[in-house]
Amino acid sequence: MADEVGIGIVGYGLMGRAHAYGYTLAPRVRDLPVVPRLQSISGRDEGAVAAAAGRYGVATWTTDWRELVARDDVEIVDVCTPPGTHAEIVEASLGAGKAVLCEKPLAVDYASARRVADLAERTNRPNAVGFNYRRLPAVSLLKELVAEGAIGEVRLWRASWLSDEFLDPDVPFDWRFERALGGTSIADLGAHLVDLALWIVGDVAEVAAQSETFTDVRSGRAVDVDEASSALVRFADGARGTFEMARVCPRRPCDFTVEVNGSRGTLRFDYARLNELWYGDAGEDGRLYGTRRIRAEAPTHPYAADWWPIGQGVGYGTSFVNQAADLLERWPAGPWEPDLLQGARVQAVCEAMERAAVERRWVEVAEVTG
Repeated sequence: MADEVGIGIVGYGLMGRAHAYGYTLAPRVRDLPVVPRLQSISGRDEGAVAAAAGRYGVATWTTDWRELVARDDVEIVDVCTPPGTHAEIVEASLGAGKAVLCEKPLAVDYASARRVADLAERTNRPNAVGFNYRRLPAVSLLKELVAEGAIGEVRLWRASWLSDEFLDPDVPFDWRFERALGGTSIADLGAHLVDLALWIVGDVAEVAAQSETFTDVRSGRAVDVDEASSALVRFADGARGTFEMARVCPRRPCDFTVEVNGSRGTLRFDYARLNELWYGDAGEDGRLYGTRRIRAEAPTHPYAADWWPIGQGVGYGTSFVNQAADLLERWPAGPWEPDLLQGARVQAVCEAMERAAVERRWVEVAEVTG
């Protein structure tokens, strides 16, 4: 019998549910050195967190996250609360000697993100930030192909995340509209895109950006979060790129796309068809001009062998199962990836975009980190 590792989840909303799902299924798709046990979950609403514990299969619940962190049977603290609360909970967890997985963004500002990343390095506990989309087979395959030189030298990057969650001006005010608690749309939606850019292409050197808030008052309260932003970026190696993050696009539920153009090829991923990757090779016979669809479901593709026969595909929840399995596979020594330092690197680029939008100029990322 494998040893057990105790999990405590701070936050019972969508992300708490997704992470609980990941831990529950991870041992069912991969042989792991430990069995995860969902020991406790916390949330401010007693009735809601109690109900969530029952639905998610968590042994106990509490309305005080500090009580969860202090438990002897919790070895990994999984932080799934609004972004503005992340830094405090992560600091307390690391201080208590726990390993930490924190949802993105790591914090709502670079200084806080870097502070907890440095603490994680000093405490030498396994730590990770939840950039789960890395764990989709098609996205991971895209990374592999770029690294192998399938498209030659990377020249252009473009990524977008479009939704309509803020479209209706009558959507009531909640924490998502308060920057100190929810962070900007650049940091919330853009964090995933920036992480993929850093992972696949490399460091971002400087950015220019613009932002807009179309409904600036909700429920009688001022909104200080951008509803739509876009950015131009220059990567350290000379590649160029664009980002767009918007929450006011009618009938765009959660659409994100990534495309990389190189000196001799193109790769494109569209989340609406998450089991597919599109590839164009400039060296092919001209009669085959265009891009081909790769079904990222073959046993030779990343993660795919753990799941279903080719042709069946996987979904959103798969990314959280793969994330949990990857982390537990390296328990207890680690290292885990992407770690909190990567979360801070992502936050630095997001903060440079925020600053560029306000000041209407190109901003070097080093201005934020320096």
